[in-house]
Amino acid sequence: MGDQSSDARDSSLETMAPPPPKRRYNKYATGCTMLASLASILLGYDIGVMSGAELYIKDDLKLNDTQIEILLGVLNLYSLVGSFAAGFTSDWIGRRYTIVFAAAIFFTGALLMGFATNYAFLMVGRFVAGVGVGYALMIAPTYTAEVAPASSRGFLTSFPEVFINSGILLGYVSNYAFSHLRKSLGWRLMLGVGAIPSVFLGVGVLAMPESPRWLIMRGRLGEARKVLEKTSDTPEEARLRLSDIKIAAGIPEDCDDDVAPVPKKTHSRGVWKDLLVRPTPSVRRVLIAAVGIHFFQQASGIDSVVLYSPKVFEKAGIRGDTKLLGTTVAVGFTKTLFILVATFLLDRVGRRPLLLTSFAGMILSLAGLGLGLTAAEHHTDGQLPWAVGLCITCVLAYVAFFSIGAGPITWVYSSEIFPLRLRALGASIGVAVNRVTSGVITMTFISLYKAISLGSSFFLYGGIAAVAWVFFFTYLPETRGRTLEDMEELFGKEEVDEQRKEENRVEMVNASNRNGNTR
Repeated sequence: MGDQSSDARDSSLETMAPPPPKRRYNKYATGCTMLASLASILLGYDIGVMSGAELYIKDDLKLNDTQIEILLGVLNLYSLVGSFAAGFTSDWIGRRYTIVFAAAIFFTGALLMGFATNYAFLMVGRFVAGVGVGYALMIAPTYTAEVAPASSRGFLTSFPEVFINSGILLGYVSNYAFSHLRKSLGWRLMLGVGAIPSVFLGVGVLAMPESPRWLIMRGRLGEARKVLEKTSDTPEEARLRLSDIKIAAGIPEDCDDDVAPVPKKTHSRGVWKDLLVRPTPSVRRVLIAAVGIHFFQQASGIDSVVLYSPKVFEKAGIRGDTKLLGTTVAVGFTKTLFILVATFLLDRVGRRPLLLTSFAGMILSLAGLGLGLTAAEHHTDGQLPWAVGLCITCVLAYVAFFSIGAGPITWVYSSEIFPLRLRALGASIGVAVNRVTSGVITMTFISLYKAISLGSSFFLYGGIAAVAWVFFFTYLPETRGRTLEDMEELFGKEEVDEQRKEENRVEMVNASNRNGNTR
């Protein structure tokens, strides 16, 4: 009987993730996540606009390649300040007001960059904007994951990546639009208009509710209940979500008061210890999964392709600023189009299949790009048409494959797998790894391709993407259809299985002893 019941429980664990139901997206939850995800447009715009603005900044301020590398990549390192501070800030003042704070910081940074008169002034603006980007990158996915119902969490949590790509496209368009002005004015307008999205973000957030999970962590059950009733698909789901979050926060499940005391352990004390110093095996696996997916997203070279696309196309054989910036607009359009496709597949297909398909396509695209650039570099007698065509095709294919998996799933997956108490800090660590890796890749790209050639650089990124595919295939479980409160059990399945095996062994020994006593 013990073996049969154990088998039944094991079977139920393996089949716990049901096929997704027919799509019924909650309009209120969708509106909330769209407003919150506007925060991500700040990073996207900066990435897109700097790819073109650097051409004019370099000439106007008389900068060398090393200064340009630092200028483009240092924002990612500055964002570490924001991403770590955002974890504590969002636990202190709430997710909603943290988004407002992020918008205000980036607004200030964009104006400083737009009015910069020299390299040092420009770097100050990059620092301030970087802190705002760090805040935005951490808080947008966290808020959307906590508001979204499980049935559409993949769709809604992918919105930050949609807005990052929309921001990149807007940055490319801004480059093209202001490229006809004189150099000293054009790049300043390109950077300065980045303040506009932050104004819309700061105003729009006022229409959003606070995260129900944050409210419950503060004992404000009545407010959380109202938010869950609006953001859940059914009243029954709202009750279940409320019950699950109360249990995770340490509040008795049968407590129906509007305001309830919260055990001290649910506050920030001990969070670092539980996540980094003495994590349980399941929490350790969650942390490794989150760090790994953020690292490989950036280490596979996406920022080198997006930020330096004009330089890549120039090396492939395309000449003239207008043609170069026009081609980058095509890159931005392709990236944005395919991220929209991905949003509708996340809850239908699942995270793992999309992620593995995405990296497989990226590996092939990077190999083709490396081949085309190597051929173009070794062809000194004018343009090599097939190499130009291959490079453009592979860049477009690369950003398309990135957008259907690696781009959105990194933020979706890492925002949904951490336990409630560790979520803000865990998300901050993920963003920190993401930004450090991006900064290192961005600030070393020019030096790297000068050392080993441009084509070899993309072969290297392809090799890293291949390692990533193996890591994802062997280490990351599927999370589609799971509630956020189920994740620790999912990542701790081995612990559960081992515990049940031990229970079966004890039961068998006891049964054997009873039989011996009977004889």
